[in-house]
Amino acid sequence: MSHRARHQAAQVSTQPASSHASSAEVATAAGGGPGHDLHSEFPSEHRRGLFPEKYFRWRAGEITRLEAFCDVVFGFAITLLVVSLEAPHTYGELIADMRGFLPFAICFAQLVMIWRTHYKFSRRYGLEDPYTVFLNVVLLFLVLFYVYPLKFVFTLVVAQLTGSEGHVSLGSHEASVLMRIYSAGFTSVFLLFALMYAHAYKLRRALGLNEVEVHGTRVSIQEAGLLAGVGLLSFSIAFRSPEWAGWSYMLLGPLLTIHGNMFGKRTRLLAEKLGLA
Repeated sequence: MSHRARHQAAQVSTQPASSHASSAEVATAAGGGPGHDLHSEFPSEHRRGLFPEKYFRWRAGEITRLEAFCDVVFGFAITLLVVSLEAPHTYGELIADMRGFLPFAICFAQLVMIWRTHYKFSRRYGLEDPYTVFLNVVLLFLVLFYVYPLKFVFTLVVAQLTGSEGHVSLGSHEASVLMRIYSAGFTSVFLLFALMYAHAYKLRRALGLNEVEVHGTRVSIQEAGLLAGVGLLSFSIAFRSPEWAGWSYMLLGPLLTIHGNMFGKRTRLLAEKLGLA
């Protein structure tokens, strides 16, 4: 330790106990006040410039058994998407496996999106009460149950778009049922996230959320609701027009972009108003 560091440490150690208590009270005030530095409340690995979120203090500590279990299940779900469980032995097998790359990439991206949403929720609030655990278990069940329908849908779509030989051709009724299955799973997953965030919002005082974090929680509920709403729209359209049921998911990009820009600006203005920017 350098001479300067020893000198600073000695100064801290010789401060009156009341001074430490006062600092702790300021740091743990419910959400802080104007000029409060959120960065000081983060662990050392989340220093300025390395924050996962600018205006939201992550309350979770070390990785818990619930988070570890969820990560294992997500990892297992991704392995179920792999084109083949063994390396190809011939050129023909390699080409056949490569045809499955694009469907795998799309399914992989969807699972990563769900995992990222779950990860952010877990880190933000650190909740492990019975209701949160129940919602997590139902989410994991849905993720595992819908892996093969997810893979089948995008394998079929990519095969039709690329004109691959031997692709399965579905009738109108079969396509309708397939899209309803996919839409029901998509809607259910994001309804669960809406319920998780609604539960965190209900516990906002116990969690010590400040005004910006309360606003961010409401925004997350709305985002999950938008995703679930598009899923419900697709489910409804699938009864009459399965092909348009699939195209309805193209609405997600514009809707989330508009919503993110609008409420992102409100979050920044609120943070500036409270001196947290």
